[in-house]
Amino acid sequence: MELEGRMAQTVEALMATLTFYGMSVVGAVVILIVGWIVAGWVARSIRKAAAKSATIDVTLASFFASMAKYGILTFTLIAVLSRFGVETTSFVALLGALGLAIGLSLQGTLANVASGVMLIIFRPFKVGDFVDTAGVSGTVKDITLFTTEMATGDNVKVIVPNGAVWGGMIKNFSSNTTRRVDMVMGIGYGSNIDHAIKTMTDIVNADSRVHGDPEPFFAVGELADSSVNIIVRVWTNAPDYWGVKFDLTKSFKEAFDREGIDIPFPQTVVHHVNDQS
Repeated sequence: MELEGRMAQTVEALMATLTFYGMSVVGAVVILIVGWIVAGWVARSIRKAAAKSATIDVTLASFFASMAKYGILTFTLIAVLSRFGVETTSFVALLGALGLAIGLSLQGTLANVASGVMLIIFRPFKVGDFVDTAGVSGTVKDITLFTTEMATGDNVKVIVPNGAVWGGMIKNFSSNTTRRVDMVMGIGYGSNIDHAIKTMTDIVNADSRVHGDPEPFFAVGELADSSVNIIVRVWTNAPDYWGVKFDLTKSFKEAFDREGIDIPFPQTVVHHVNDQS
């Protein structure tokens, strides 16, 4: 009877322990699920609220949404640990103690976070700008704590670490409202230079996208091996840059053909010497 009583007590204690920790595990899973859902909901809400506001930039909204999401997930982790009896103060102290070691091992990651903050503060570009940075040219789609997401001209998604973006050169093609189109047109040495410039001037003046101020610029830039190279510089609105460049190139070629202006191509002249001896 005594043995049966001890076994009953052991089983009862085991069941109590399993019940306690089982409920803790269930509670931890519930907290994780709720925390993940809340973090995603808050991030989406910040983005939607920013989209409706005319005073909040899309770039800032994306960055703050990312910060809010990771912050909520951090508090969720602390709540999960507290379910298992871990003191919050002890966890914070442990986190501080591990912070240095983690920081040393994750220098690159922390550098990306710091670079993301610098990108938000100094704003070298914003979401929607076309930039060239870290060896990638594309439209900025998103800026998070760790990375900058871009889409190339052929719509390939590229994710670049913020450290590489902030630590390198940044070309922002969308920052200024106007851009200068630089072209070089080569004509033959037998063609009339003034006639060629007059022909190109008429074409440029007929294009309403080309600005009159600053005035279009034409000059002989180089006497090359097989051509006289004429420099053409015109100003236009940034969105019209490629359209103006492509259309002027086509129009110059067609006008030169009509006016009999020669467009030379590289040639190699070979002299053959016949040795009679």
